[in-house]
Amino acid sequence: MDYALALSFEDKDTEMLSLDRDIICHTINGKPVKPKTLGQKQYIDLIRKKMIVFGVGPAGTGKTYLGMSMAIQAFKNGEVGRIILTRPAIEAGEKLGFLPGDLQSKIDPYLRPLYDALYQIMGADSYLHNSEKGLIEVAPLAYMRGRTLDNAFIILDEAQNTTQAQMKMFLTRIGFGSKVIITGDQSQKDLPAGQVSGLDVALKVLKNINDIGICRFSNEDVVRHPLVQKIVKAYDEYEGREKPERRSYTEHGKSGREGREQR
Repeated sequence: MDYALALSFEDKDTEMLSLDRDIICHTINGKPVKPKTLGQKQYIDLIRKKMIVFGVGPAGTGKTYLGMSMAIQAFKNGEVGRIILTRPAIEAGEKLGFLPGDLQSKIDPYLRPLYDALYQIMGADSYLHNSEKGLIEVAPLAYMRGRTLDNAFIILDEAQNTTQAQMKMFLTRIGFGSKVIITGDQSQKDLPAGQVSGLDVALKVLKNINDIGICRFSNEDVVRHPLVQKIVKAYDEYEGREKPERRSYTEHGKSGREGREQR
């Protein structure tokens, strides 16, 4: 409601109407899935136009959920033959060994957000039916190596936790008739210290390629509880202040060491 009021004050009533009319699909409970902010609307439009789309921004902006909605609708319309959902199991490491069950059981907790969206939009029965036929696949990123993914709608979630090599491997798996969404939050990396994120590199390297779209969400696009929006904004401001301070401290330390070495 606050967002709608803000748009009306900015004389953006037409944009507000376009948001309300752009229904992607319905959940199993009949609730319409549609963009709620202008940033989300831009994201949806890019997915419709481009072969590969990067959705980058804070938690709660609907990056994964809207991407899943678009994938499921494309699958239902026969635009693609299957859906592939993947994410790096970066938190796995040593922890996987302590979880009970086989490999799939160990990996499932890290893929749970993808399952949750699938169940809400498609329904558990429909998902299980299509999964058994191999038409919907939820798997860790490592399972993509050596494959060519034709006629598929592919979503790579939590891409900020990919390495540069993993991201390149994933992007070179894409085949004919496929569409790809890559989502991530550059402020929430779980990579080892000093490890460069594959998402950061890809955004720099691929930004000028025509059939690749990049949508950057802001805290204004957070559609969870209003408090989440305030939390995201507070952290953005804090981290914005912290970076110059850290840079100044590093430069001061470096100049001090150089001075001592010269003496």
